[in-house]
Amino acid sequence: MTEKWTSADIPDQAGRSVIVTGANSGLGLVTARELARRGASVTLAVRDTAKGEHAATAIREAEPSAEVDVKPLDLADLDSVRGFAASRADAQLDLLVNNAGVMALPRSTTKDGFEMQFGTNHLGHFALAGLLMPALEKGTEPRVVTLSSGAHRIGKVNFDDLQGERRYFRWAAYGQSKLANLLFAFELQRRAAAAGLDLKSMAAHPGYAATNLQTRGSGGHGGLLTRVEDGLMAVTNKVLAQSDEMGALPTLYAATVPDLPGGSFVGPDGVGEQRGHPEPVDSNAASKDRAAARRLWEVSEQLTGVSFDLVTAR
Repeated sequence: MTEKWTSADIPDQAGRSVIVTGANSGLGLVTARELARRGASVTLAVRDTAKGEHAATAIREAEPSAEVDVKPLDLADLDSVRGFAASRADAQLDLLVNNAGVMALPRSTTKDGFEMQFGTNHLGHFALAGLLMPALEKGTEPRVVTLSSGAHRIGKVNFDDLQGERRYFRWAAYGQSKLANLLFAFELQRRAAAAGLDLKSMAAHPGYAATNLQTRGSGGHGGLLTRVEDGLMAVTNKVLAQSDEMGALPTLYAATVPDLPGGSFVGPDGVGEQRGHPEPVDSNAASKDRAAARRLWEVSEQLTGVSFDLVTAR
């Protein structure tokens, strides 16, 4: 029987420079800790730097030799994204983990007026990756890992109402954002390959992992149905979900397995991909729609004002 992949199988990461968004808790914290444990220099890119410093302290306590620092990044504010990227303009970056996200929120908007889930989960990370591309192109075997979800299967990118202004259902909006994550990850891989770059773009999903992403869904706001849904999720988190330690394994696999092909999607190997150890998995047909991916890319460039400068390898 083949051994199951665990964090103990992460190759040596010494000398690699890493950014993990949303690394102050949950999957992001585990991801940052395990990469630092294996020698990477990790930046925790977080909205709340006080919580980020607390997370950094926890990582150093777990691994005294860990090289970690904390930088402010609010993916719901493109000025913040630009400021963060500018601070890394002349640096080398080997791995970007697009981990941060929000889930199933009542409708609200980012600072730039985008629907919060689409704006944070997709547009913020799209802009961040584009602005960090010069640093990634300086990296050694650079990778971008973008977190999606099994919820991509309920998603549809509604180009006629991307911001949910005419009709909004919080789970449909979440599904749209997670489908957008996959469309972006796969399209970035195609564009990098066409430019002859050695950059690999990967996607991962954690299955059903118990993190504070679920419990922060409505923030106590919304109607009775919303509060009932949040209550049920809190219960199922305790009964059905796997730990954030297990949930982070697909990300770590996508980020570090040496021979993993670019464009891979990694998730748990259990029933329904809800729990288990990481392995390459399949995604739905909508995520492989190249025309939709190109259209989303173009719309994302227009909305964010960020274009990817993929320098053709010589």
